[in-house]
Amino acid sequence: MSRELPEQAQVVIIGGGIIGCSVAYHLAELGWTDVVLLERKSLTSGTTWHAAGLVGQLRATHNLTRLAQYTTELYENLEQVTGQATGFRQTGSLSLATDAERFEELKRGASMASCFGLEVEVISPAEAQELYPIMSIDGLVGAVYLPRDGQTNPTDTTQALARGARNKGVRIFEQTRVNALEKKSGRITAVITDKGRIACETVVNCAGMWGREVGQMCGVSVPLHAAEHFYIVTEPIPDLPRNLPVVREPSVCNYYKEDAGKLLVGMFEPVAKPWGMAGIPDSFEFDTLPEDVAHIEEHLGCAIERIPVLGNAGIKIFFNGPESFTPDDRYLLGPDPEVPNFFVAAGFNSIGIQSAGGAGKVLAEWIVNDQPPMDLWDVDIRRMMPFQINQKYLHDRTVEALGLLYAMHWPFRQPESARGVRTSPLHLRLEERGACFGETAGWERANWFAPAGVSPSYEYSYGRQNWFEHSAAEHLAVRENVGFFDMTSFGKFLLQGVDAATVLDRVSANRMDVEPGRVVYTQWLNDQGGIEADLTVTRLSETEFLVVTAAASQMRDFHWLRSSIRPDERAWVSDMTSAYAVISLMGPRSRELLQSLTPADLSNDAFLFGTSQEIELGYALVRATRISYVGELGWEIYIPSDFALGVFDVLSDSGHAYDLRPAGLHALNSLRIEKAYRHWGHDISPDDNPLEAGLRFAVDFDKPNSFRGRDALLRASEQPPKKRLIQFLLQDPQPMLYHEEPIWCDGKRVGSTTSGMYGHSLGGCVGLGYIETGEPINQGFIDGSVWEIEVAGERVPATASLRPLYDPGSSRVRM
Repeated sequence: MSRELPEQAQVVIIGGGIIGCSVAYHLAELGWTDVVLLERKSLTSGTTWHAAGLVGQLRATHNLTRLAQYTTELYENLEQVTGQATGFRQTGSLSLATDAERFEELKRGASMASCFGLEVEVISPAEAQELYPIMSIDGLVGAVYLPRDGQTNPTDTTQALARGARNKGVRIFEQTRVNALEKKSGRITAVITDKGRIACETVVNCAGMWGREVGQMCGVSVPLHAAEHFYIVTEPIPDLPRNLPVVREPSVCNYYKEDAGKLLVGMFEPVAKPWGMAGIPDSFEFDTLPEDVAHIEEHLGCAIERIPVLGNAGIKIFFNGPESFTPDDRYLLGPDPEVPNFFVAAGFNSIGIQSAGGAGKVLAEWIVNDQPPMDLWDVDIRRMMPFQINQKYLHDRTVEALGLLYAMHWPFRQPESARGVRTSPLHLRLEERGACFGETAGWERANWFAPAGVSPSYEYSYGRQNWFEHSAAEHLAVRENVGFFDMTSFGKFLLQGVDAATVLDRVSANRMDVEPGRVVYTQWLNDQGGIEADLTVTRLSETEFLVVTAAASQMRDFHWLRSSIRPDERAWVSDMTSAYAVISLMGPRSRELLQSLTPADLSNDAFLFGTSQEIELGYALVRATRISYVGELGWEIYIPSDFALGVFDVLSDSGHAYDLRPAGLHALNSLRIEKAYRHWGHDISPDDNPLEAGLRFAVDFDKPNSFRGRDALLRASEQPPKKRLIQFLLQDPQPMLYHEEPIWCDGKRVGSTTSGMYGHSLGGCVGLGYIETGEPINQGFIDGSVWEIEVAGERVPATASLRPLYDPGSSRVRM
């Protein structure tokens, strides 16, 4: 163990739990050994030491599952590599279903797992009991078994990672508290500890439940909050079978783990107890929190019903300890957009042990290569908004967040806590019209509208939910007549300066040097040609451009653009998101309605598709942009926020004569997917390039100036892509598609869906998904093959197409 604190290090890692030690280990594996890890007390003494040590592999998305798979592979061999025992055992895991809906969720998960190469079995209650003979199967309808899941000793595994890092030259200092971070010109230059100052090039915040506090030292938002987590450990149980699989019974929020002849029973109760509101004591080290048997009594009763032997077992430990949770139950990874040499790996929501290997590996690669090795948007810290560091918000959301680990992961499920944070100027008007709101990036957005006499609230299921028919009516109103969407949540950036066009042309794959008033659909690419952003750009003048992107990627895209401006370029970007409300008026009669309210000429000759004009509307001057994300004639209307209600009321009052209908985001999704419009974060990502995604039309290889990712894209274009995004329509109108359903071609699994929604104009569920066949993919190949989509273990025949199944010639948007 190093004793003298160095004056300088290439990388300083703050936090000596399993995450910090994994980052150190993987940096050393990549040859970066000038690394210092600082731990305020002893390694693992925060939350790692008391973790249950479960090592599951199936996560919500492909890439997160890949990371969990890597963690398992790492732990399998870590003792052999480092010489330090880890306690890792591959015992398998069982997830139990006590009702049909939960069993469908598990079966859908099993189908998804098969896409990722995971061994998985859907089994009967009797087969589950064979694997776990001390379990009662009363009330069970089925289970899913993953034989390669396991468990490990968290402390020993962390020590093994630390030993592996030290063996390669990493220096680890315990009992060393970080007091401050020095910052100059927007970058961290040194870490100040109670033992001295360390100058550094990169800092990694792996401080766990102290992560928010460490972030505040340099003005970085790290939104996480501690919550109490409970489990009990029994006295030794005679004749308890060894190497039992880990059992999860999510319907009662319990998990069960055999450990050295004892049973551990843990809970993720639906109403959690946030902790640390007054700060974490400086003395905190291997501390526990007060027992609260009453809080978990109901869950213990359920545990005894499932595993009767617990009824006669003595309880050795009533454990209560803190763990940190994020607002969306996904951990925080990557560089902060405001301080690019400050990386974060924190907020692991009770899955730190099973995530540590993969998270440490990809973050180390991100640091070394200055870019992530794969699409990590699910956990990218840039998804978080600055307001989410608010302490009351974090406290209130944490009450709900812990229990979501075992709650039903319903399609379209919305958080119930810490709501009403960001609202459109039109919010109350929409509420009066029966809006049922969902939440994205803090925005309250109308997802669907309840007619009179219907409660605007969700009733979740994996089938057609209670809003299905109402959203269908909104969908058809836009297809056949006219409807409006409140799209105020769009991220909106104003890029200005004499070099603005140069900056955008270099960042964008499409040509940006267009006439003022033109609207350009484009992607921003990384050096490998992967899609980092998908958005529209309107040229307002020679030196001004309006960039519009999705609400969820507001922070990410803003900082991508800002960081692309070179020091010698005369350009600057401002976030104008809150300055404008946006009403999207769409449908065949949208021109007729809008023309009745403005003196501007909205005819096809005077107002072409893909153009934008300032027009009069009501008493306001607004920007009308003729584009569409629904596949119909329409305009997006950008209104200064202080004029929004007046414009809305004029549209609404005049709209009665045209049967104008409000429409929500669910209808927007069903409309766009029928037209095969892509959605960044689902259908396109940094792992996909525009050629694979069918977006070649939005790439201008011949524009005078090069663009980022051009060379990689040119190389990819030299041969037909063997990976392609395809649109599918289920031939059976009943099954529902959501995402990650396996795609079968002529009896072989060739990919999975990226998004799905019911297509009310096409008469069945529509999905988009990538296929990889090892041979060129064209419409002839598509037409000559038999296609199926696997839904909860059942294959459903599907029609496949490279072109949109709705209005393939796009005549309706140009009418």
